[in-house]
Amino acid sequence: MDAYNLIKRLVRTEKSTDLREAANQYVFEIALGANKIEIAQAVEKVFRVKVLSVRILNVMGKKVRIAKFGGHRYGKKRSWRKAIVKLAPESKIEVMEGL
Repeated sequence: MDAYNLIKRLVRTEKSTDLREAANQYVFEIALGANKIEIAQAVEKVFRVKVLSVRILNVMGKKVRIAKFGGHRYGKKRSWRKAIVKLAPESKIEVMEGL
């Protein structure tokens, strides 16, 4: 799989911002079949940084209730996978700086 297809997007939340500022860790949404080695290589290739470690989590989709046309329907949000990538102290991803 191509490095650009493994990394889907940067996750921007309060927790990910705190991780970035305190521990130089970045959070990405990744492809479902990706492993730690592929993610580390993809981040190093795409952002030209040095990766120290990768942690992967599966985020399960939440159940939702949709009220539509007087009735209730039930559904589910999609499940996704995220990676927390720790970079070397001298490395930074410039896209996330200033946000």
